[in-house]
Amino acid sequence: MLIVPEALIAKLVSPEDAFAAIEACFAAMSNGDAYNFPVVREALGEGRQYGFKSGLDRAGAQLGVKAGGYFPGNADKGMINHQSSVFLFDPETGRPTAMVGGNLLTALRTAAASAISIARLARPEARVLGMVGAGHQATFQLRAAARVHRFERVIAWNMHPDMLPKLGAVAAELGLPFEAVPLERMVEADVIITITSSPAASLMAAHVAPGTHLACMGTDTKGKQEVEAALLARATVFTDEVAQSISIGEAQHAVAAGLLQAAAITPLGDVVTGKHAGRQSAEEITLFDGTGVGLQDLAVAAMALRRAQERGVGVTVAV
Repeated sequence: MLIVPEALIAKLVSPEDAFAAIEACFAAMSNGDAYNFPVVREALGEGRQYGFKSGLDRAGAQLGVKAGGYFPGNADKGMINHQSSVFLFDPETGRPTAMVGGNLLTALRTAAASAISIARLARPEARVLGMVGAGHQATFQLRAAARVHRFERVIAWNMHPDMLPKLGAVAAELGLPFEAVPLERMVEADVIITITSSPAASLMAAHVAPGTHLACMGTDTKGKQEVEAALLARATVFTDEVAQSISIGEAQHAVAAGLLQAAAITPLGDVVTGKHAGRQSAEEITLFDGTGVGLQDLAVAAMALRRAQERGVGVTVAV
């Protein structure tokens, strides 16, 4: 078994690698070659979440599990709030093949999924990017969005405004004007990314203009909610996995309220494979509920393992 520690990931997996791996993952799910196992997630108190996401991708020969979660007190200890590791196994024999640091990979795969939704569903003429949330993963989201679409400016809101300058600095690096705005001004955005751990909706239907594409990428667990349920009722809704979207994702509240039918939610993989045409009109609101399925973690971890083997890095242990 090869151990690929967290410290090596940045040199092994690029954002472009993550995009390719996640797009292939979506396609495999759409084609029936890959499926996720039931998620195990537990609340540990004080906002902490811990769980397991796992699955099997026959097309990619990937079997494994990600163990980890969200620990909001970590920032005060000099660590990021998301902590995880990915374990890979030989799908034929069950023999463990790798243990891979999952912190950066989680940020990369989450940003890649959002970027794929933007590339596939945003209007070509979209020019204003709105960001709701300014935590650790927000910078990855901003960079990934700018990589796949030509934006002209960024507007952003965060519950704690003092965190916004860090996001503004990334926008400046990308050559994009940046402005902190109240939520009401999100109506100016053509694409909106929500990346929060909010238990109650902050972005309302009135904050979103016709033709907007939304990528709802924040922490997913039972009860979470980043956007008003009425917004999903107005939108054409896409997701990585329907079962997870309606149980722990952004769609759970709209479905429970009878505002959205599970059958009306389309896997983004169907857009990738051409089974669904995606956006139908310039006025249509499209919403991608990115719940972060286990197969995505396996896809980027397998990429890290492959790169580590090619370059002869990592620690080999007998099992």
